Amino acid sequence: MDLALFDFDGTLTTRETFPDFMRYAVPRPRLLAGAVLLAPIVFGYRRGWVAGNPTRASIVQVGLRGMDAARLRAQGEAFARDVLPAALRPDAMARLQWHRERGDRIVVVSGGLDVYLAPWCAAQGLELACSVLAERGGRISGYAGPQCVGDEKVRRVLALCDPQAYAAIHAYGDTHEDGAMLAMAHHRTYRGRAVT
Repeated sequence: MDLALFDFDGTLTTRETFPDFMRYAVPRPRLLAGAVLLAPIVFGYRRGWVAGNPTRASIVQVGLRGMDAARLRAQGEAFARDVLPAALRPDAMARLQWHRERGDRIVVVSGGLDVYLAPWCAAQGLELACSVLAERGGRISGYAGPQCVGDEKVRRVLALCDPQAYAAIHAYGDTHEDGAMLAMAHHRTYRGRAVT
């Protein structure tokens, strides 16, 4: 049995789904106010001046902090059921199915949020390591621990399993935030192409 590690956004999907979920779940007035407040950070991110982690943390704080956690989780389930299927990349899903038919252990390892990735992975019968939202008093309070990107992806995989227990490790990613996960694999696929 091999171990197959799949990034989600941009690897299993045709686009980043985090912004899609924010537009789906955040009330319009808050979304518009957040767009104004976060404009300098988003501009800096797009120019390469601000890293992804603080950008996403700011977006979560402005967009989701204080929202009713049960309602947000219900929105995540609906988003996973109604929106994500149209965003899936057919060739990547075919590769995932290839691993499934071989009997490999498959883990989705993503910086995306648990509120929509957990129901999607559960419906697919897949294991998941991802960024998790915290709640306090029934309200979203931000991220629970580090975002699942970069070196944190490797830490999450190691917490789930012993890589030495598998004949080979396959990893699939599409950005520099997948680099550490790709580096731990015997077989690496970056943006749909095998790399050495």
